Amino acid sequence: MDINQIKKLLPHRYPFLLVDRVVELVPGERILAYKNITANEEVFNGHFPNAPIFPGVMIIEAMAQAAGVLGFATVNKQAEDNTLYLFAGVDGVRFKRQVIPGDRLMLHAEIDSVKRNIWRFNCRATVDEQLACEAQLLCALQEMG
Repeated sequence: MDINQIKKLLPHRYPFLLVDRVVELVPGERILAYKNITANEEVFNGHFPNAPIFPGVMIIEAMAQAAGVLGFATVNKQAEDNTLYLFAGVDGVRFKRQVIPGDRLMLHAEIDSVKRNIWRFNCRATVDEQLACEAQLLCALQEMG
């Protein structure tokens, strides 16, 4: 799935769209996507100019966006359908490796459970097959308007 297809599913836009490509998608089960980390990321102007490190909260957001693509594809919704996945919680977050310019951040998400409109995703982010971050994300599927 290329960036134009991703933009049909996610409401996020520059500079906050953090999924560049979907490599594998099995609706109702799992997704594998990635974010290319470049030296041109706006966040590196302040985090940190002399030692750029992609912020942990941005890694979590990238995992959440990948999970959002999975969720939207699972329920057959698009961004224009006035439906959002909103954070409801983040549990068990662990950071294991710094993410720096030049890295390809691989985003893995699996649906753990769905109860009513609350979705739980098991997520991890890797670089060169090394774990960078893992977390369990809770998202609420919400109709807007």
